Amino acid sequence: MSYVMWARGVEWLAAASTDPRNCKREWDQGHGVTLLEAGRYWDVLSVPDGLGLLTLDLLWQPALPVPGPTLVDTAAHRVGFFLPPDPASRWVGEGLRQAGRGSWVAVPPPYRAARFLEWLIPPDGSGALHSPGTLELALRQANGTMSVLTPPRGA
Repeated sequence: MSYVMWARGVEWLAAASTDPRNCKREWDQGHGVTLLEAGRYWDVLSVPDGLGLLTLDLLWQPALPVPGPTLVDTAAHRVGFFLPPDPASRWVGEGLRQAGRGSWVAVPPPYRAARFLEWLIPPDGSGALHSPGTLELALRQANGTMSVLTPPRGA
């Protein structure tokens, strides 16, 4: 990722902050993580990391658009997919968590990892996000693959 894309990604992410200048200062001089409110520019769908990594692999195909910003939390073992804000959407499934308006999401800057958070696909500043329909299809396919690969509980 080039410096220009990093700079645009920083501005795009910081715009979700109540104080963009302080947000950027926290990334550079603080702990490197800041809380941003979901629901205005984006929502986040958080899934268990095994499902999320397989889903991202399915989304990374030449026939599909480049996947949107995707964040991994190595401490919580979760992957977060950034989607267009949609207060009416309801993602249903085991382990799925949706962060929309009124939710806060911890994010590092687009140009480096911080603590346990790292961008698998950093925002490029264009505003590009995951397509909900494409993401849903990939999640279903990944979930089906995982159910075949995972032995039944108690076996």
